[in-house]
Amino acid sequence: MRRRFAVPLTAVAMSLPLVLVPAVSASAAPSDKPQVLSSWTQTSASSYNAWNSARNNQGAWSAYGFNWSTDYCSTSPDNPFGFPFQTACARHDFGYRNYKAAGTFPANKSRIDSAFYSDLKRVCAAYTGAKLTSCNSTAWTYYHAVDIFGVAPAKTTPEGLPQAA
Repeated sequence: MRRRFAVPLTAVAMSLPLVLVPAVSASAAPSDKPQVLSSWTQTSASSYNAWNSARNNQGAWSAYGFNWSTDYCSTSPDNPFGFPFQTACARHDFGYRNYKAAGTFPANKSRIDSAFYSDLKRVCAAYTGAKLTSCNSTAWTYYHAVDIFGVAPAKTTPEGLPQAA
């Protein structure tokens, strides 16, 4: 009788750490918020992919208190000439809003803007010929607009609505 229960119990006990480890590593301590924020606002495709994965699973990151609100490309078209820039604009908003909240926006603005430009160029890489040239020119224009005119966004509610002053 003991042997019949010992083998399944041993298997359960051995697999328990495998179940618990991913849950622990997926939600690091909120004291790591600056590190996580930095990792999601780099110029690399892996940084973009990690941010986008987290964006699609915001509940798992709720302990961090990130501001996920966005107005996408603000007053510019989100998909100019059919180029899908909307998600790149959302990540750019994420960087601006969260670094502003952390009080470190001025020190990070240039990198956030560079990451935005990298994201736009990755969108453009899907095209060839005249479409590629047009997309790259539009990306350059969007990048320079935020580089020159980009400021910390107005304070918003978690739903993305303007807050009363």
